[in-house]
Formats: sequence, C-alpha cells, structure tokens
Amino acid sequence: MNKGRLEAFSDGVFAVIITIMVLEMKVPAQTSFAALRSVLPAFLTYVVSFVYVGIYWNNHHHLLHASERVNGAILWANLHLLFWLSLVPFATAWVSLSIDASAPVALYGAILLCAGFAYYILEQLLIRHHGKDSRLALSVGRDRKGIASLVLYAAAISIAFQRPRIACCGYVLVAILWLIPDKRIERNLHE
Repeated sequence: MNKGRLEAFSDGVFAVIITIMVLEMKVPAQTSFAALRSVLPAFLTYVVSFVYVGIYWNNHHHLLHASERVNGAILWANLHLLFWLSLVPFATAWVSLSIDASAPVALYGAILLCAGFAYYILEQLLIRHHGKDSRLALSVGRDRKGIASLVLYAAAISIAFQRPRIACCGYVLVAILWLIPDKRIERNLHE
C-alpha cells in the first residue's frame, strides 16, 4: 500500500495533539509579569511535552521517508503509536497541577514508555516489511538510543514514586538525548 494516507493522517494527529496541549494552558488571573510565576509549572511541562511530540513527529517523518510502502499491520502499529501520543496532553495537564505528586509523574512516564514501545514496534514492522537488507534497516541499525530511552523511562517511572522531580529530570534527559540529531536515515538515503 501507498504510505501517503498514513503520513497525512499522522501529521494531522500530531497537529491536534499540540493544539490540545496549548489550549489546556490557562492564563493567570492577574495582569502583572509576576503573575506568570503561577503558570510556570504548566508552561515548563508544556515545553517538555511539545519537545516530545516534536521529536516523535520528526522521527516518524524520517522513518516513513525511508519507507516505500506500508501494510495493514503497519497501519495498526501507527495507530498504536498515535494512541499513546494522544494521551500526552492529558498527562501534561495532570503533571502541571503538581510536579511533586507521584501518580501524575509516573503516569506521564508510563505514557512516554508506551509511546516508545509503540514506536519501536512500528519501526520493526517497517523493517520487516522492507527487508533486513533494506536502506531502512541499515539506517536504523540496532537502535541503541531507542532501547536506552525505554530503560531510562522505566527507571524514571520507578523513581517517580519516591522522588517525582528526579523522575521528571529523567524524562528531560531522554528528550535531550533525542534532540541531538540522529542523521542515520538521512545519511543512508543520500549516499
């Protein structure tokens, strides 16, 4: 099957996720700059979540750019990824209410962990569909960064029950890890 509809639908969902997140942010009741302090936790949580959605959109784009076609299993795997990402606005809103509460911080991490697994599944199905010797497979390689991210998420989730702010630092660390550009797909497609 052609991948065009999958790309278009996914881009629309990514856009809606970001829109929902920004609409969840509330303005302060006062009109002074000092009043912005009260919305700082919500803003910082939004920034981290925006970066995460952006990272997933960027990597999703590269993954599909390196792919030539899709099948039914890939369509379902993509929906699985989008499902978990669609929960990011909910978790973002909950964490922004109290960054010191274990349950919201752990749930935020669990959603990131599930999205990471879903992305890994999508990636592996695309590789299987295109073959182990495909440019996609060669570009992705062993995906050490993806696997390391899953381990870091799991560790941060367990830490969230004792030290929620430290767990949040773990989530930020994973985002920073992915902000470092990964040029494997671009490099392999242009050789």
